Amino acid sequence: MGKIVVTGAAGFIGSCLAGKLNNKGFTNIVLVDDFSRHDKAGNYNRKAYLELVNRDEFPGWLDQHSLETDFVFHLGARTDTTEQDRSVFNRLNLDYSKKVWIACSRYNIRLIYASSAATYGMGENGYSDDHSLTGKLKPLNAYGDSKNDFDKWVLLQQETPPFWAGMKFFNVYGPNEYHKGRMASVIFHAFNQIRSTGKVKLFRSHNPEFEDGAQLRDFIFIKDVVDVLFYLMIRGTSSGIYNLGTGKARTFLDLARSVFCSMDIPEKIVFVDTPEDIRDKYQYFTEAKMDKLRSAGYDNPFYSLEEGIEEYVVEFLKNNRYF
Repeated sequence: MGKIVVTGAAGFIGSCLAGKLNNKGFTNIVLVDDFSRHDKAGNYNRKAYLELVNRDEFPGWLDQHSLETDFVFHLGARTDTTEQDRSVFNRLNLDYSKKVWIACSRYNIRLIYASSAATYGMGENGYSDDHSLTGKLKPLNAYGDSKNDFDKWVLLQQETPPFWAGMKFFNVYGPNEYHKGRMASVIFHAFNQIRSTGKVKLFRSHNPEFEDGAQLRDFIFIKDVVDVLFYLMIRGTSSGIYNLGTGKARTFLDLARSVFCSMDIPEKIVFVDTPEDIRDKYQYFTEAKMDKLRSAGYDNPFYSLEEGIEEYVVEFLKNNRYF
Protein backbone atom coordinates (compact mmCIF):
# COMPACT_ATOMS: atom_id res chain seq x y z
CA MET A 1 0.00 0.00 0.00
CA GLY A 2 1.18 3.52 -0.77
CA LYS A 3 1.41 6.37 1.69
CA ILE A 4 -1.39 6.96 4.17
CA VAL A 5 -1.92 10.59 5.16
CA VAL A 6 -3.46 11.59 8.51
CA THR A 7 -4.28 15.27 8.92
CA GLY A 8 -4.90 16.50 12.45
CA ALA A 9 -2.26 13.97 13.46
CA ALA A 10 -1.18 15.92 16.56
CA GLY A 11 -4.78 16.01 17.76
CA PHE A 12 -6.96 13.54 19.62
CA ILE A 13 -8.55 11.30 16.97
CA GLY A 14 -5.75 11.72 14.40
CA SER A 15 -3.00 10.62 16.79
CA CYS A 16 -5.01 7.62 17.98
CA LEU A 17 -5.62 6.61 14.37
CA ALA A 18 -1.85 6.82 13.73
CA GLY A 19 -1.40 4.51 16.73
CA LYS A 20 -3.99 2.09 15.36
CA LEU A 21 -2.24 2.04 11.97
CA ASN A 22 1.09 1.35 13.69
CA ASN A 23 -0.50 -1.47 15.69
CA LYS A 24 -1.69 -3.00 12.41
CA GLY A 25 1.83 -2.83 10.97
CA PHE A 26 1.50 0.34 8.90
CA THR A 27 4.44 2.73 9.19
CA ASN A 28 4.10 4.34 5.75
CA ILE A 29 2.23 7.23 7.35
CA VAL A 30 2.53 10.96 6.69
CA LEU A 31 1.41 13.08 9.64
CA VAL A 32 -0.03 16.51 8.86
CA ASP A 33 -0.79 19.24 11.39
CA ASP A 34 0.38 22.49 12.92
CA PHE A 35 3.12 20.98 15.08
CA SER A 36 3.95 24.17 16.96
CA ARG A 37 2.08 23.27 20.17
CA HIS A 38 4.43 21.44 22.50
CA ASP A 39 1.56 20.14 24.66
CA LYS A 40 0.54 17.92 21.73
CA ALA A 41 3.97 16.35 21.19
CA GLY A 42 3.18 13.29 23.33
CA ASN A 43 0.39 12.40 20.92
CA TYR A 44 2.75 11.66 18.04
CA ASN A 45 6.41 11.63 19.09
CA ARG A 46 6.49 7.87 19.66
CA LYS A 47 4.59 6.97 16.50
CA ALA A 48 6.29 5.34 13.49
CA TYR A 49 5.87 7.57 10.43
CA LEU A 50 7.60 8.68 7.25
CA GLU A 51 7.45 12.43 7.73
CA LEU A 52 5.74 15.37 9.38
CA VAL A 53 4.14 17.93 7.06
CA ASN A 54 2.90 21.34 8.19
CA ARG A 55 -0.79 21.72 7.43
CA ASP A 56 -0.23 24.89 5.36
CA GLU A 57 2.23 23.01 3.14
CA PHE A 58 0.09 19.89 2.75
CA PRO A 59 -1.88 20.87 -0.40
CA GLY A 60 1.42 21.47 -2.23
CA TRP A 61 2.90 18.29 -0.75
CA LEU A 62 -0.06 16.28 -2.08
CA ASP A 63 0.40 17.71 -5.56
CA GLN A 64 4.00 16.48 -5.51
CA HIS A 65 3.35 13.07 -3.90
CA SER A 66 -0.04 12.12 -5.34
CA LEU A 67 1.24 9.04 -7.18
CA GLU A 68 2.67 7.57 -3.95
CA THR A 69 -0.43 8.34 -1.84
CA ASP A 70 -3.20 5.77 -1.48
CA PHE A 71 -5.38 7.16 1.29
CA VAL A 72 -6.09 10.43 3.09
CA PHE A 73 -7.73 10.64 6.51
CA HIS A 74 -8.64 14.31 6.78
CA LEU A 75 -9.28 14.69 10.50
CA GLY A 76 -7.69 18.09 11.05
CA ALA A 77 -10.12 20.88 11.93
CA ARG A 78 -10.77 23.74 14.29
CA THR A 79 -13.02 22.03 16.85
CA ASP A 80 -13.68 24.75 19.45
CA THR A 81 -17.48 24.95 19.62
CA THR A 82 -17.30 28.26 21.54
CA GLU A 83 -15.30 30.04 18.80
CA GLN A 84 -17.49 32.80 17.32
CA ASP A 85 -15.29 33.93 14.42
CA ARG A 86 -16.78 32.25 11.36
CA SER A 87 -13.83 33.26 9.18
CA VAL A 88 -11.64 30.87 11.24
CA PHE A 89 -13.97 27.96 10.46
CA ASN A 90 -14.36 28.98 6.82
CA ARG A 91 -10.59 28.92 6.38
CA LEU A 92 -9.62 25.85 8.43
CA ASN A 93 -12.71 23.65 8.12
CA LEU A 94 -14.57 24.54 4.94
CA ASP A 95 -12.09 25.96 2.41
CA TYR A 96 -9.20 23.72 3.46
CA SER A 97 -11.41 20.62 3.28
CA LYS A 98 -12.56 21.59 -0.21
CA LYS A 99 -8.91 21.73 -1.32
CA VAL A 100 -8.30 18.25 0.10
CA TRP A 101 -11.43 16.86 -1.58
CA ILE A 102 -10.60 18.39 -4.97
CA ALA A 103 -7.03 17.03 -4.83
CA CYS A 104 -8.18 13.52 -3.83
CA SER A 105 -10.73 13.58 -6.66
CA ARG A 106 -8.16 14.75 -9.19
CA TYR A 107 -5.53 12.23 -8.14
CA ASN A 108 -7.88 9.29 -7.51
CA ILE A 109 -7.02 9.01 -3.80
CA ARG A 110 -9.49 7.49 -1.38
CA LEU A 111 -10.63 9.87 1.38
CA ILE A 112 -12.22 9.77 4.81
CA TYR A 113 -12.97 13.14 6.41
CA ALA A 114 -14.27 14.25 9.80
CA SER A 115 -17.80 15.57 9.94
CA SER A 116 -19.54 15.90 13.32
CA ALA A 117 -22.72 15.15 15.25
CA ALA A 118 -22.73 18.91 15.92
CA THR A 119 -24.38 19.14 12.49
CA TYR A 120 -27.61 17.78 14.03
CA GLY A 121 -28.24 20.82 16.22
CA MET A 122 -31.05 20.18 18.69
CA GLY A 123 -31.98 17.00 16.84
CA GLU A 124 -35.22 18.44 15.45
CA ASN A 125 -34.74 16.28 12.36
CA GLY A 126 -33.50 13.24 14.25
CA TYR A 127 -30.03 11.69 14.07
CA SER A 128 -30.14 9.82 10.78
CA ASP A 129 -27.20 10.00 8.36
CA ASP A 130 -29.58 9.84 5.40
CA HIS A 131 -28.21 12.24 2.78
CA SER A 132 -31.67 13.68 2.09
CA LEU A 133 -31.71 15.25 5.58
CA THR A 134 -28.35 17.04 5.30
CA GLY A 135 -29.80 20.24 3.86
CA LYS A 136 -32.44 20.46 6.59
CA LEU A 137 -30.09 20.33 9.57
CA LYS A 138 -29.71 23.39 11.84
CA PRO A 139 -26.41 23.32 13.76
CA LEU A 140 -26.21 25.38 16.95
CA ASN A 141 -22.84 27.05 16.43
CA ALA A 142 -20.31 28.17 13.83
CA TYR A 143 -18.34 24.93 14.21
CA GLY A 144 -21.39 22.79 13.43
CA ASP A 145 -22.26 25.05 10.50
CA SER A 146 -18.78 24.63 9.00
CA LYS A 147 -19.07 20.85 9.17
CA ASN A 148 -22.58 20.78 7.72
CA ASP A 149 -21.66 23.28 5.01
CA PHE A 150 -18.89 20.97 3.87
CA ASP A 151 -21.19 17.91 3.94
CA LYS A 152 -23.70 19.80 1.78
CA TRP A 153 -20.95 20.87 -0.65
CA VAL A 154 -19.67 17.28 -0.88
CA LEU A 155 -23.09 15.94 -1.83
CA LEU A 156 -23.25 18.39 -4.76
CA GLN A 157 -19.91 17.31 -6.26
CA GLN A 158 -19.82 15.50 -9.59
CA GLU A 159 -16.10 14.67 -9.26
CA THR A 160 -15.36 12.54 -6.22
CA PRO A 161 -12.57 10.38 -4.82
CA PRO A 162 -12.87 6.68 -5.81
CA PHE A 163 -14.09 6.01 -2.26
CA TRP A 164 -15.05 8.63 0.29
CA ALA A 165 -16.69 8.72 3.69
CA GLY A 166 -17.65 11.64 5.91
CA MET A 167 -17.74 10.54 9.56
CA LYS A 168 -20.20 12.22 11.93
CA PHE A 169 -18.36 11.69 15.21
CA PHE A 170 -20.58 11.73 18.28
CA ASN A 171 -19.13 12.20 21.81
CA VAL A 172 -15.69 10.67 21.48
CA TYR A 173 -13.58 10.11 24.61
CA GLY A 174 -10.30 8.40 25.36
CA PRO A 175 -6.52 8.89 25.57
CA ASN A 176 -4.63 11.66 23.74
CA GLU A 177 -7.13 14.40 24.59
CA TYR A 178 -4.89 15.81 27.33
CA HIS A 179 -4.31 19.05 25.38
CA LYS A 180 -7.95 19.89 24.66
CA GLY A 181 -8.72 22.03 27.72
CA ARG A 182 -12.39 22.94 27.96
CA MET A 183 -13.14 20.88 24.83
CA ALA A 184 -11.90 17.60 26.39
CA SER A 185 -14.50 14.93 27.18
CA VAL A 186 -16.61 14.98 30.33
CA ILE A 187 -14.84 11.75 31.38
CA PHE A 188 -11.47 13.52 31.29
CA HIS A 189 -12.79 16.44 33.34
CA ALA A 190 -14.61 14.17 35.79
CA PHE A 191 -11.45 12.15 36.45
CA ASN A 192 -9.42 15.26 37.19
CA GLN A 193 -12.13 16.80 39.39
CA ILE A 194 -12.49 13.61 41.40
CA ARG A 195 -8.75 13.22 41.79
CA SER A 196 -8.30 16.78 43.07
CA THR A 197 -11.54 17.34 45.05
CA GLY A 198 -13.17 13.94 45.60
CA LYS A 199 -16.32 15.08 43.80
CA VAL A 200 -17.58 15.76 40.30
CA LYS A 201 -19.65 18.66 38.99
CA LEU A 202 -22.37 18.01 36.43
CA PHE A 203 -24.55 20.56 34.68
CA ARG A 204 -27.99 21.10 36.17
CA SER A 205 -30.85 20.54 33.75
CA HIS A 206 -32.55 23.71 32.50
CA ASN A 207 -35.09 21.67 30.58
CA PRO A 208 -38.16 20.49 32.55
CA GLU A 209 -38.26 17.25 30.54
CA PHE A 210 -34.90 16.12 31.96
CA GLU A 211 -33.88 15.64 35.58
CA ASP A 212 -30.46 16.86 36.71
CA GLY A 213 -27.81 14.53 35.28
CA ALA A 214 -30.32 12.75 33.05
CA GLN A 215 -29.17 14.56 29.93
CA LEU A 216 -28.30 11.91 27.33
CA ARG A 217 -25.42 11.67 24.88
CA ASP A 218 -24.01 8.99 22.60
CA PHE A 219 -20.53 8.49 24.08
CA ILE A 220 -18.09 6.45 21.98
CA PHE A 221 -14.65 5.20 23.02
CA ILE A 222 -11.79 6.25 20.76
CA LYS A 223 -10.74 2.62 20.18
CA ASP A 224 -14.09 1.96 18.52
CA VAL A 225 -13.69 5.09 16.40
CA VAL A 226 -10.28 4.12 15.03
CA ASP A 227 -11.42 0.52 14.50
CA VAL A 228 -14.21 1.81 12.24
CA LEU A 229 -11.85 4.16 10.38
CA PHE A 230 -9.40 1.32 9.79
CA TYR A 231 -12.20 -0.99 8.62
CA LEU A 232 -13.39 1.57 6.07
CA MET A 233 -9.84 2.07 4.79
CA ILE A 234 -9.45 -1.68 4.20
CA ARG A 235 -12.97 -2.66 3.19
CA GLY A 236 -14.99 0.47 2.51
CA THR A 237 -16.83 0.36 -0.80
CA SER A 238 -20.05 2.33 -0.23
CA SER A 239 -19.23 6.03 -0.25
CA GLY A 240 -21.30 8.40 1.83
CA ILE A 241 -21.78 10.24 5.11
CA TYR A 242 -21.79 7.92 8.13
CA ASN A 243 -22.73 8.37 11.76
CA LEU A 244 -20.11 7.18 14.21
CA GLY A 245 -21.54 6.68 17.67
CA THR A 246 -22.62 3.57 19.54
CA GLY A 247 -26.32 3.94 18.80
CA LYS A 248 -27.02 3.89 22.54
CA ALA A 249 -27.48 7.16 24.45
CA ARG A 250 -26.41 7.23 28.10
CA THR A 251 -26.84 9.77 30.90
CA PHE A 252 -24.18 11.97 32.46
CA LEU A 253 -25.07 10.35 35.79
CA ASP A 254 -24.15 6.95 34.32
CA LEU A 255 -20.89 8.48 33.15
CA ALA A 256 -19.99 10.05 36.50
CA ARG A 257 -20.79 6.89 38.44
CA SER A 258 -18.62 4.84 36.10
CA VAL A 259 -15.67 7.19 36.64
CA PHE A 260 -16.04 6.95 40.44
CA CYS A 261 -16.28 3.17 40.17
CA SER A 262 -13.18 2.95 37.96
CA MET A 263 -11.25 5.11 40.44
CA ASP A 264 -12.61 3.10 43.40
CA ILE A 265 -13.77 6.30 45.13
CA PRO A 266 -17.20 6.86 46.77
CA GLU A 267 -19.67 8.84 44.67
CA LYS A 268 -20.04 12.57 45.35
CA ILE A 269 -21.90 14.38 42.58
CA VAL A 270 -22.89 18.05 42.72
CA PHE A 271 -24.89 20.01 40.17
CA VAL A 272 -23.97 23.44 38.85
CA ASP A 273 -25.77 25.75 36.44
CA THR A 274 -24.94 25.26 32.78
CA PRO A 275 -22.79 28.24 31.70
CA GLU A 276 -24.82 31.08 30.19
CA ASP A 277 -22.78 31.08 26.96
CA ILE A 278 -23.86 27.55 26.05
CA ARG A 279 -27.15 27.14 27.94
CA ASP A 280 -29.60 27.89 25.13
CA LYS A 281 -27.57 25.82 22.68
CA TYR A 282 -27.14 22.78 24.89
CA GLN A 283 -28.07 19.37 23.51
CA TYR A 284 -30.11 17.26 25.94
CA PHE A 285 -30.20 14.15 23.78
CA THR A 286 -28.03 12.70 21.01
CA GLU A 287 -28.10 9.15 19.69
CA ALA A 288 -26.59 7.98 16.43
CA LYS A 289 -28.62 5.94 13.98
CA MET A 290 -26.05 3.29 13.08
CA ASP A 291 -27.89 1.29 10.40
CA LYS A 292 -25.80 2.63 7.50
CA LEU A 293 -22.44 1.63 8.98
CA ARG A 294 -23.81 -1.80 9.92
CA SER A 295 -25.14 -2.19 6.37
CA ALA A 296 -21.62 -1.39 5.12
CA GLY A 297 -20.46 -4.57 6.86
CA TYR A 298 -19.04 -3.28 10.15
CA ASP A 299 -20.41 -5.74 12.71
CA ASN A 300 -18.03 -5.45 15.68
CA PRO A 301 -19.71 -4.67 19.02
CA PHE A 302 -18.94 -1.28 20.56
CA TYR A 303 -17.52 -0.76 24.04
CA SER A 304 -20.23 -0.10 26.61
CA LEU A 305 -19.83 3.19 28.49
CA GLU A 306 -18.69 1.29 31.58
CA GLU A 307 -16.11 -0.76 29.64
CA GLY A 308 -14.72 2.26 27.84
CA ILE A 309 -14.42 4.38 30.98
CA GLU A 310 -12.80 1.55 32.92
CA GLU A 311 -10.12 1.11 30.24
CA TYR A 312 -9.61 4.85 29.79
CA VAL A 313 -9.23 5.52 33.53
CA VAL A 314 -7.17 2.46 34.51
CA GLU A 315 -4.97 2.08 31.43
CA PHE A 316 -4.43 5.71 30.49
CA LEU A 317 -5.58 8.50 32.81
CA LYS A 318 -4.17 7.06 36.04
CA ASN A 319 -0.74 6.74 34.39
CA ASN A 320 -0.97 9.74 32.04
CA ARG A 321 -0.38 7.32 29.16
CA TYR A 322 -0.83 7.94 25.46
CA PHE A 323 -2.35 5.65 22.86
